[in-house]
Amino acid sequence: MYKDFDRCYRAVQSKDARFDGWFVTAVLTTGIYCRPSCPVRPPFARNVRFYPTSAAAQHAGFRACKRCRPDASPGSPEWNVRGDVVARAMRLIADGTVDREGVTGLAAHVGYTTRQLERLLQSEVGAGPLALARAQRSQTARVLIETTDLPFGDVAFAAGFSSIRQFNDTIRAVCDNTPTGLRRKAAARFDRSTVTAGSVSLRLPVRTPFAYEGVFGHLGASAVPGCEEVRDGAFRRTLRLPRGNGVVSLTPAPDHVDCLLLLDDFRDLSTAIARSRRLLDLDADPQAVIDVLDSDPLLRALVAKAPGQRIPRTVDEAELAIRVVLGQQVSTKAARTHAGRLVAAYGKPVADPIGGLTHAFPSAEELADLDPTHFAGPAARRRALISMIHAVADGEVVLDAGCDWDRARRQLLALPGIGPWSAEIIAMRGFGDPDAFPVTDLGVRAAAELVDLPRDLRALTEHSARWRPWRSYATQYLWTALDHDVNHWPVKEKESA
Repeated sequence: MYKDFDRCYRAVQSKDARFDGWFVTAVLTTGIYCRPSCPVRPPFARNVRFYPTSAAAQHAGFRACKRCRPDASPGSPEWNVRGDVVARAMRLIADGTVDREGVTGLAAHVGYTTRQLERLLQSEVGAGPLALARAQRSQTARVLIETTDLPFGDVAFAAGFSSIRQFNDTIRAVCDNTPTGLRRKAAARFDRSTVTAGSVSLRLPVRTPFAYEGVFGHLGASAVPGCEEVRDGAFRRTLRLPRGNGVVSLTPAPDHVDCLLLLDDFRDLSTAIARSRRLLDLDADPQAVIDVLDSDPLLRALVAKAPGQRIPRTVDEAELAIRVVLGQQVSTKAARTHAGRLVAAYGKPVADPIGGLTHAFPSAEELADLDPTHFAGPAARRRALISMIHAVADGEVVLDAGCDWDRARRQLLALPGIGPWSAEIIAMRGFGDPDAFPVTDLGVRAAAELVDLPRDLRALTEHSARWRPWRSYATQYLWTALDHDVNHWPVKEKESA
């Protein structure tokens, strides 16, 4: 979009917040870049340049506006609705792959050479993987500076900087301020009295409209005992992170989500934030979805009732796949029970000083020696579960933030007991494919009947073509038509404890 100058400039003139995260506006006369919705007077068109990311603007020598803070705007929805190599790489960078594995590791994940990947990213987003990771490090550092009392040396290390000097120079260049100055200015905005040691409190921005009841209700109703819970109006869950474990508490509001993170290692902060955003689908573009789905008279009432639905996603693609197998042809309550047994038996213990969480959801590797007695399901589903676990653990099925959606679907469908319903639910909630459509889902079929959509599967599939590329969101809107626990927020806390 950033290449369409006239469209971008109209968005800046109207201060349209819907375009925050789609591009940034750099002003040649000031050397500053802003969100499209920045409240300052719009600059003259001749003095404006548009960039696709904050990293690209920083790479070109511009610094972030102190008023609208474009580096803290919602992420671009583009990277979550595309399955090409650039989008896959952007999702992996957000997950911290460059800091953990370097550019070589990032390239290996997407199946390209480092030179090819750098050329693709530079061409499309205006910055290479190192510059993109640098922008992410600076934002992580800013969060830690403003919301914790950590010494600046610890902040630099946690954010991924190799030296204090590099940390100081980057903060000055990006924020036009020193770390001390940022912390002093933030003192009035952030209440640290409720933040405990090892924790970070922040707001996750979101594009409106935001019908949070749908996504939070679904996550709360399917909460796995020991791993997830609803407490004091927040959805809480454990996180298995690259350098340790963590606990996240997420409390919704109409235009943001309050997020409290307790981490074993602050170097996992950016990854924990990215996964929390992914869990709630916070980088979605709800207006683009509404514009398409509202054009169908049979969906219009559902869209109008609660516009801005989000997909209840996951913090770990492999975990979601395992949970989908556990939930095949059983109730939500039974699926929670099965998953809770696995968590208690194989999950690593997690400390939760402010709640009742006890374990992280076990990885496929930790479940590789699963005792069949811990899963009291039919033999066919037991075989499907074991096959899924071994395929993920052995790398036969690749499920991560940067996986190839089409290839992963084929790999899943080749496993015993994994049919179209399982593959589409995993694609929808695990990969974040916006056009996945579990047409055989009982909830989809029941909701379709309620709103007079075709009952025949082939006819319903043909009708769904008009919802593309947003059939996953159409599925979520259809689910809201049902009288089911997933549509109630807040849920009764005793049901998810």
